[in-house]
Amino acid sequence: MQTRRFATYAWGVLAYNVFVIVWGAFVRATGSGAGCGSHWPLCNGEVLLRAPAVETMIEFAHRATSGISLLLVVALVPLAWRAFGRGHRVRVMALVSVAFIVLEALLGAGLVLLEYVAHDVSVARAYWVAGHLINTFLLLAVLTLTAWWGGGAPPLRLRGQPGVLIGSLAAAVVGMLILGASGGITALGDTLLLGAGITPEESSLVATLVDLRIYHPLLAFVVGALILFAVLTARSLRPSPALYRLSWWLGGFYVLQLLVGAFNVMLKAPVAMQLIHLFISDMIWIGVVLVAANALAVAAPVPAVEDSPSTPAPLAGHTI
Repeated sequence: MQTRRFATYAWGVLAYNVFVIVWGAFVRATGSGAGCGSHWPLCNGEVLLRAPAVETMIEFAHRATSGISLLLVVALVPLAWRAFGRGHRVRVMALVSVAFIVLEALLGAGLVLLEYVAHDVSVARAYWVAGHLINTFLLLAVLTLTAWWGGGAPPLRLRGQPGVLIGSLAAAVVGMLILGASGGITALGDTLLLGAGITPEESSLVATLVDLRIYHPLLAFVVGALILFAVLTARSLRPSPALYRLSWWLGGFYVLQLLVGAFNVMLKAPVAMQLIHLFISDMIWIGVVLVAANALAVAAPVPAVEDSPSTPAPLAGHTI
C-alpha cells in the first residue's frame, strides 16, 4: 500500500513540475523575467508585494510555484525511505531528484542575479538558457524513473543487452537533449525578436539566433528518425504490451509536435503556441525515458540448453 501511495505521489510531483516548467516559459515569453528585479529569493527586496506590476506578479508566481516544487521533490526522500528498503533504486533516485531540483533553482537564481532575463542580449544568456533546459530535462527524467520504479517496475539491465539496442536508445536520449537545448535557444530568439522587437541590426546575438533558427526544425526531423529507429529496435528485440503502448503514444506526440512547430513558425510564435510546444516536448522526453526504461528492463533471453551428445534421444512414441 505504501509503495502504491508513493508512486501516485511521485507521478503527481512529475506532473506538477511539468506545469512549473511551462509557467517558466510563460515568464520568458512575456518578458517578465525581470519582474522581481535582480533580487533573489526576495522579489524587489520584499517578501510581500505591494501594488506589484503585472510582470512582477507573473515572476513572483513562478518563484512561488518553483518553491512548492522544491518542497514536493524533497518530500520524496522520507517517503521513499518509508516505502522501500535499504539500497533500493527508488531511494537513490529520490536523492538524485533533490540534487537536480536544487541545481534547477540555482540556475534560475543565476539567470536573475546575472540579469539574463527580459530584453538582455548577452551571448552568455543563450548558454545559460541551453544549460537550464538540459537540466530541466534531466530533472524530468529522474522524476519519471522515480515514479516508474516506485510503482514496481523492474530495474534496468544493461549487461547482456544487444549493442544496437543500447546504442539506439542512447542516441535518442542524447538527440532529445540537443533538440531541447536548440528549442530553448530558438525560443529565446523569438522572445527577443518578436516579443521585444530587437532587430538583427541592433544585436549580434539576435542576428545569430535568427540565422540558427532554420536548424531547429531540421534537427527535429533527425531526432525523430533516431527515436523511430530506437523504438523499432526496442519493439523488435524486447517486445512487450507496455512498450507497444508507449511507442504509439510517443509517435503520436512527436507527429503532433511537428505540426505545432509548423504552426508556431507560421503564426510567428505566439505565447500560447510556445507553451503548447514546450508541453509536448516534455511529453516526448518523458516518453523516450519510459521507452528506454521498458526496453532495458527486459532481461536478455537465456540461450536454450542443447541435449548432451552422450544422452540418447528417446525413441519415438516412448515416454520418459
